[in-house]
Amino acid sequence: MRDHISAVVHARNIVTPERTPSVAPKVLLYSHDTFGLGNIRRTLLLAEALGTEYPEASLLIVTGSPMIHAFRIPPGIDYIKLPCVTRSDVDRYAPTYLSTHEGEVANIRRGVLERAVLGFAPDLMIVDKRAAGIGGELLEPLRALRRARMPSKVVLGIRDILDAPQPTRLSLKRARDMRTIARYYDEVWIYGNRSIFDAVAEYGFPADVARKTHFCGYLKRPTRRPAAHDGSPRVLVTTGGGEDGTELIEIYLQGLMALPRGVALHTTVVFGPQMSAAARARIVRLYGGLADVAFLDFDPDLASRYAEADLVVSMAGYNTVCELLSSAHRAVLVLRYLEGFSVPEIAGALNRSVEAIESLLARGRVSFKRAYLEVSDEHR
Repeated sequence: MRDHISAVVHARNIVTPERTPSVAPKVLLYSHDTFGLGNIRRTLLLAEALGTEYPEASLLIVTGSPMIHAFRIPPGIDYIKLPCVTRSDVDRYAPTYLSTHEGEVANIRRGVLERAVLGFAPDLMIVDKRAAGIGGELLEPLRALRRARMPSKVVLGIRDILDAPQPTRLSLKRARDMRTIARYYDEVWIYGNRSIFDAVAEYGFPADVARKTHFCGYLKRPTRRPAAHDGSPRVLVTTGGGEDGTELIEIYLQGLMALPRGVALHTTVVFGPQMSAAARARIVRLYGGLADVAFLDFDPDLASRYAEADLVVSMAGYNTVCELLSSAHRAVLVLRYLEGFSVPEIAGALNRSVEAIESLLARGRVSFKRAYLEVSDEHR
């Protein structure tokens, strides 16, 4: 990953009357941020890696994340905050807070993006996930960049697994992303390993886009050594952004209440910044009296929380899973039912028969029930 980024940055140090070779490249990173925390966390990881490799670099993040201010921003990195938008439907977005001014918000975002791109004149521009931006907001800035004949290298960075192949192909087609990549982008960086998941083949990249695509390996995640402690086991319950995590937290707390008295756990619940105030208030009202349960609205440094926990209970978001795998922490992961997949659809995605999936689900339920009853019997 680092070697490929270094080659790209060095390649942009072109000698022109306006520009001389430099060890202080300018890098602009665009992160649209409409759901969860994955996009901005990935962008900050990438910015920090570039800043470490090039201490004199100037890095500018342009983001719609409502939580950018809560993260630790390393030296040499600054950001421009776009008005927030949220996903209202598949590939459809609406203002998060300025809901009666949808057109104005879209114009503001486009205008800020164009001024930022042309004004900053980056050596390297890295776009996260959405080639044309939300609602095509990045198209005019990309056109303006090409018209100005700036020697900026434009890269699309995406994680290896976006979604199941069929809905991803449809989404890429609706957004005309492949056409945009072919016309305006110099390279596509996939943060993953082709031998694990070949996004080029699974998502049907056309030949001209496939030639621009590089598998860069996985981003290095922050890790902490597990902290030794005496006393009761510690459990961390986290839902990522929190927008769809209310049910997970409530089910966990109901299960905690049902445990035999001999079972003692110390639990920390992190709601996430996108959980509604009403949902947070209801959970605290119903379960705030439980002993050894602490509630937090948000923690930007979850790696430290992982290290303090004996077990993590979490939604199986992509970034959370990568972080937990990187640190080898024990975890219970709750899968999201994306698009309401049925058993036949799950079978198709996994290339297994419907009967095999039904059998796996039934065996999983039986195994869980047996394990739960054994633990309950031990602590009666």
